[in-house]
Amino acid sequence: MVRHVMGALQRGVGGWISTPNVDILRRAAYDEQVRALLGGADLVVADGAPVVWAARLSGQPLPERVAGSSLLWSLSTALAGHAGRIFLLGGAPGVPERAGAALSRYAPGLVVAGALSPPWGFETDRRLVEEIRARVVDAAPDLVFVGLGCPKQERLIAELAPALPSVWWVGCGAALDFAAGHLRRAPRWMQASGLEWLHRMMRDPRRLARRYLVDDAPYTLRLLAGTAAARMLTPATPR
Repeated sequence: MVRHVMGALQRGVGGWISTPNVDILRRAAYDEQVRALLGGADLVVADGAPVVWAARLSGQPLPERVAGSSLLWSLSTALAGHAGRIFLLGGAPGVPERAGAALSRYAPGLVVAGALSPPWGFETDRRLVEEIRARVVDAAPDLVFVGLGCPKQERLIAELAPALPSVWWVGCGAALDFAAGHLRRAPRWMQASGLEWLHRMMRDPRRLARRYLVDDAPYTLRLLAGTAAARMLTPATPR
């Protein structure tokens, strides 16, 4: 993944990385616009253990889970070796700036070309969208991390990307909040065992309990059961 992006940047070719988890896949299942947005990405990686499990059950296993929170650090580290420039877009006021400071300490040589927390409701105000576009274009980044949640971040990437065709874009969800220390990521054992959602829900139950337990859990069970059933019913290919 990192090698692919760095190679494309050296050739002056931009792109977009989408990092769907179960919640994003659920949205895409019933929202045609979200499906179209995800379909516009150049690279799609699995940010969620159930997505990796479903791929394994289908007989088409993925190498590993690739979280947007991890890509923030790995891509920034790779860019630092070339004095690469990033722009951080998303989070509450102060979050992208603190995330940029943390990344600069972690990856010396990295240039944080800009950081911006869009005001609430910006997506419905054409003037604000144009101001965001101007800020990003003026910063001349190599890579833009957009952490606004789905589908807001995907819509904004689709809106801004044509103005910077040689830039890479990553929809990274809560990655900026984690990097800034605004949120604490789950311990590694919870990440590895597919329990990161539980850690996040325990820290913010009012906002996330319904999403994870009422919306996402039934979808996850249907996804895994449906994938397993489809594979069982698919005739084996003769060798």
